[in-house]
Amino acid sequence: MITAAFWMMIAAAGLASLIHILFFLMESVLWTRPAVMRIFRQKESDIKSTRVLAFNQGFYNLFLAIGVLAGFALLAGGHRDTGLAVVASNCAVMFGASIVLLISSPRMLRGALIQGLAPLAFLVLFALAGA
Repeated sequence: MITAAFWMMIAAAGLASLIHILFFLMESVLWTRPAVMRIFRQKESDIKSTRVLAFNQGFYNLFLAIGVLAGFALLAGGHRDTGLAVVASNCAVMFGASIVLLISSPRMLRGALIQGLAPLAFLVLFALAGA
């Protein structure tokens, strides 16, 4: 039986996936745009030297988002335990990366919260559901 808690977990993971797709777009596609530079607190003089790193980081975020979506596909295909495990592992990495961001750059607290709260919500709900 699918419960409201299950749908809340799915919503949290879906939001985490969407956020990471947006990070991919900003880091790998839109990195040199002034608005994106401001979001990531990059100086125009540094943008060229950070472009390759941002490009790579963007794809890292995209692959995490795809991992969540692959878990959703497994769930839709009737593979509940495997699908939830795939979603949980990707959300755990997303949350872990937000902690690393916070520790390595405390001034990026807002970014760490944006990156980490949705996957954390999934993980908490997942743990509470005993799934």
